[in-house]
Amino acid sequence: MKTWWTLFKREFASFFVSPVAYVVLAIFLIITGILFYSNLLWYYQNSFGMFQDPYMIRSMNLTDDLIRPLFANISVILMFMIPALTMRLFAEEKRSGTIELLLSYPVRDSEVILGKFSATLTFFVVILLLTLVFPVFLYAVSEPETGPMITAYLGCFLMGASFIAVGTFASSTTENQIIAALLAFGLNLTFWIVGWISPPGTGTMSTVLQYLSIIEHYDPLTQGILNSKDIIYFLSVTVLFLFLTNRVLLSKKWRG
Repeated sequence: MKTWWTLFKREFASFFVSPVAYVVLAIFLIITGILFYSNLLWYYQNSFGMFQDPYMIRSMNLTDDLIRPLFANISVILMFMIPALTMRLFAEEKRSGTIELLLSYPVRDSEVILGKFSATLTFFVVILLLTLVFPVFLYAVSEPETGPMITAYLGCFLMGASFIAVGTFASSTTENQIIAALLAFGLNLTFWIVGWISPPGTGTMSTVLQYLSIIEHYDPLTQGILNSKDIIYFLSVTVLFLFLTNRVLLSKKWRG
């Protein structure tokens, strides 16, 4: 536990001395802010039509028309943003040659992996907490549903954790940070679009591909639907890629 905590502190502190982390943070907040403003403006303008159109009164909904689109946009941004945070985790250690020194210490590979993963996840949570200004504003001017807001943030956290695990694995396979970022993005994108290529019908192949699709498990959470299978999915993806990272580091030890 003490070793993990030491590695965690080192990795977490490294985000605050890296210009990449600040650039990612700034870009994320600017883009999400613009998207929130544009969605809010659209909702505000269309809400005036509710008084002339009875159908719009029934169809307009703050959760479906503002919260869900916002978190759908955030999920797309995360697919691009998180590889930029994870690309250096192991790739930089390999490039500088410190990976051999790190792995030669009397620490378990799992502690190294969890230290880097948890530090990145904590930095991501800090970024996510900064977006709480959006729901605070909504609560100040309206009465949004609390349930969908909480589950949407939970879904965002779980998706971020799985993307970070994928990025950690990608970074462990190469010493080139750009390649690590591209590989992580490619894997994340695969999980994103795999459901689109599922054959029509309810066959085994269709069921499997739909289950592997990250959107199939993220979208219900943005609607306020909390299902154990969706949480298990994200946790399984996270654990799987952390395990694969461990295998990569172990193979490096065997190769010397």
